[in-house]
Amino acid sequence: MEKQYRIELLDGEYWWGGAVADGIHMPYGEKPFERKLTPNLTPNQAAPILISNKGRFVWSEEPFDFAFSKDLLEISNAKGDIQQGEGYFHLKDVYKAVQAKFFPPTGKLPEPLMFTSPQYNTWIELMYDQEEEKILEYAEAIIANGMPPGILMIDDNWQEDYGVWTFHPGRFNHPKKMVERLHQMGFKVMLWTCPFVSPDSSVYRKLWADGLLLKDEAGMPAIRQWWNGYSAILDLTNEGAVDWYQQQLDNLVESYNIDGFKFDAGDPVYYKDTDRSAVPTHANGHAEEFAKLGRRNRLNEYRACWKMAGEPLGQRLCDKLHSWGDNGLGSLIPNGLAQGLMGYYFTCPDMIGGGEYQNFLANSDKLDQELFVRYAQCSALFPMMQFSAAPWRVLDHEHFGYCIEAAKLHERLGNEILQIAENAALNGEPIIRHMAYMYPKEGFETVNDQFMLGENILVAPVVTKGTTKRFVQFPSGTWQDRDGIITQGPCNQLVEAPLSHLPWFRRVR
Repeated sequence: MEKQYRIELLDGEYWWGGAVADGIHMPYGEKPFERKLTPNLTPNQAAPILISNKGRFVWSEEPFDFAFSKDLLEISNAKGDIQQGEGYFHLKDVYKAVQAKFFPPTGKLPEPLMFTSPQYNTWIELMYDQEEEKILEYAEAIIANGMPPGILMIDDNWQEDYGVWTFHPGRFNHPKKMVERLHQMGFKVMLWTCPFVSPDSSVYRKLWADGLLLKDEAGMPAIRQWWNGYSAILDLTNEGAVDWYQQQLDNLVESYNIDGFKFDAGDPVYYKDTDRSAVPTHANGHAEEFAKLGRRNRLNEYRACWKMAGEPLGQRLCDKLHSWGDNGLGSLIPNGLAQGLMGYYFTCPDMIGGGEYQNFLANSDKLDQELFVRYAQCSALFPMMQFSAAPWRVLDHEHFGYCIEAAKLHERLGNEILQIAENAALNGEPIIRHMAYMYPKEGFETVNDQFMLGENILVAPVVTKGTTKRFVQFPSGTWQDRDGIITQGPCNQLVEAPLSHLPWFRRVR
């Protein structure tokens, strides 16, 4: 029986949680808002958790829906028992309590290079035209243009077919030599993969005969439409399907020295609660099973997860528009903060400039170079940063230079970022932190355009067009900028922010 709950809001109470894509609407409590998690239909991470600055929480092991209205939080369609708690002192206190109880850190860290160097994804640059020569040209251009090497992700269409996880023989003549060359240039190499299987193929027929594919309500193959057409889906509640999939990945590691995998698709929207699987579960549960695969590969990336907080998984924000608004650059900080407050702390913003390829293509003849630079700067002091469209190709010399500076800033602070990430793996604290998390008594609950990197670095990117100065809300303490200028907090200070400059400050006392 589905359960309903009504929770009266306290004066000055703000809430976070549910779906990462709703970070742009957080904190909840000031205006009406509702979200269905039964199932999660957003394209990013989600979890059955809500926490408040007044030290209260809501948790369930199963999905629920929630709605905020004036002075009230309503929980509905709960598929399991709802647990509530209160009496904690502030946002950090309640986060630490629920994190320890419901999604404790594993002590394990994803691949360290994910934090210390930039990532490069071939998607926007090559789209579906993933070919050996073009991938090598892209990698060589990264080095030739003075950008630091790091992780190179070879995106969708390197493979022969969905479910046939071998290099396409018409596009890759010597894939092992290609990977060797990329390694020589200083890159670790990831390959894109997904849980889908192209129907009417020999692999599909074998998997169906072995009972390893998901069934629909009628017991027939669950064939679902997704952005690349129609496909069957592996039943990852079935240990045999997991073993088969993992063997395909292991073969790539053993045969070509692939370092890791980008796990894409697998969103709850492609499943149904009525699907028939080896172990009964709901749509969100199938996404959770897909995410569990990533724990076997230290170098991994996910975009859509359910209830996998605390795990050593790289968690990218969903594809963003080439825009300044809430579906573009304006979403990176609030949604990144939401990731941290929900336990998905190994976070990566979307591809710099925007990774929604149709929108990027539509803007390619009128690309906003200022926006591209601000994307790079905003990403620079996230735990990870990821390029895709080649900045040396789409930008002029000046704007490209600012992107190199952002990449080198990330690299320069890489060991410090890695240390914060290592601490997160042990103690579960977010890497980038909401100001209200760090300074609970200073009124930062609604500040969504700046963040703390660990305990001592305050980052205040520019996220609005044409801005060359911005107000920074400094908390208590003594803060020093890159030029040695000291600001004594707490205060709201107007700072210089020319296009060449990312405002960030280190706490010195």
